[in-house]
Amino acid sequence: MVKIESFSLLTKHAIERYETESFEAGGYKWKLVLYPNGNKSKNMKEHVSVYLALADSTSLGPGWEVSAVFRLYLLDQNKDSYLILQGKERRFHTFKREWGFDKFIPTATFFNASNGYLMEDTCMFGADVFVSKERRSGRGECLSMIKDATSSKHIWKIENFSKLEKASYDSNAFFAGDRKWKIRLYPSGTNHGTGTHLSIYLILADPETVSDGTKIFTEFTVRIYDQLQGRHIAGKVTKWFSGSSLENGWVKYVSMVYFTQPSSGLLLKDVCLVEADVCVHGITSAL
Repeated sequence: MVKIESFSLLTKHAIERYETESFEAGGYKWKLVLYPNGNKSKNMKEHVSVYLALADSTSLGPGWEVSAVFRLYLLDQNKDSYLILQGKERRFHTFKREWGFDKFIPTATFFNASNGYLMEDTCMFGADVFVSKERRSGRGECLSMIKDATSSKHIWKIENFSKLEKASYDSNAFFAGDRKWKIRLYPSGTNHGTGTHLSIYLILADPETVSDGTKIFTEFTVRIYDQLQGRHIAGKVTKWFSGSSLENGWVKYVSMVYFTQPSSGLLLKDVCLVEADVCVHGITSAL
């Protein structure tokens, strides 16, 4: 139960929503939520809106659901009885954490002292909660698309290309979309591009920050600069990166014949310039 003294001051101080401290019922914590002048998000006017809300779901696993039967009530101080609104069994979950009544009581009825609900500017609301069943199995996810996402560029200068002996080389790390990335180059190719093509990939450089269920929707372009003509060759794709897919790119980015041809301008004085342009457009995370 919650007793509210000087109820009229809620309006005076522009308190549109009041949440009680949490209370326990059926092994869960709940709150009463009151809108003294109606829930504006539901376009409610001239009514008091009252709801029951699940207070803390952080300890519950993905896909949790709690079904509860509840009733909300208001004390009639004249008759020492209650105005009771009985709720149906409702399912509380990630996307619906509160249920109740947009039109719990008209404000005209509530403020009329002869009805006994508001006496000497004091009232008392309450709730009974019965948890009927629960389900904690399954999983959920949330996709957050990024409005006005910005791209980040990174230029990698590779010198003494002909002397590269390792199977692959990584650029320095750079940030895009609050994540660390690297360009990975296979000088002699990889997989079915081995010996015939350069292979180039974009790598998610901080896999330890990618939790289970996280996916990163990324648009990226990788270019090799034509140092003679002032232009470039480029590959552009959109890909999902995740803990199980940390790299995406091209097995056959450019043929070794064309790359090493002096007239291509891609390898000049044994130097090539690789540029990555990376933009993160969305992130999926587990609920």
